[in-house]
Amino acid sequence: METRRIAVGDRAWTVRIDGSQFRHTVVLLPDTGAPADVYDAVCARLHTSDLRTIVLESIEGLDTAAIYAILDDIGVPWANLAGYGAGADLAWQLAARGFGRFMGLVVAGRGHPAAPGADNTVTDASCPAVEIPTTVVATKDLPRAAAEAAARHVYGEFRVAQVDVADPAAEAAQEFATEIVLRSGQW
Repeated sequence: METRRIAVGDRAWTVRIDGSQFRHTVVLLPDTGAPADVYDAVCARLHTSDLRTIVLESIEGLDTAAIYAILDDIGVPWANLAGYGAGADLAWQLAARGFGRFMGLVVAGRGHPAAPGADNTVTDASCPAVEIPTTVVATKDLPRAAAEAAARHVYGEFRVAQVDVADPAAEAAQEFATEIVLRSGQW
């Protein structure tokens, strides 16, 4: 994997890039505190499916403007998004506010911020609906009913998959990669 350090303003983030430059790109956003190699097994499977991957090693301090700047620096005009945990929260925000920039969304362990979560709380009632095809992966942290509640905030094809693990990137890499491949394909 090629590793690049990309500066945006007074901050810099390490980005790991690999896969075909001539196919679809997937931006992978990790959970807070996840190790830098958390997506290695997922990426290996995505590369087998001829997808290009861009993995942010950390999302601490990232916001939508910084993600757009990073993608512009790499030369990616549009991409698919995938994330789990706090990375899923950021992916929802990006997909909701980046119409035309993102083609598909796969999130694990978090529902739409305006939908009630596993504990029945809403984290961001002002978050707009997502207008791209979306897959929510229900996990031990996000029961299926809470995952399905996100459907009313998605104005596109919506699907729920389920894995009974807490960390799908590490414990269910094959299943998580499969959902990303299915969502990234132009069928």
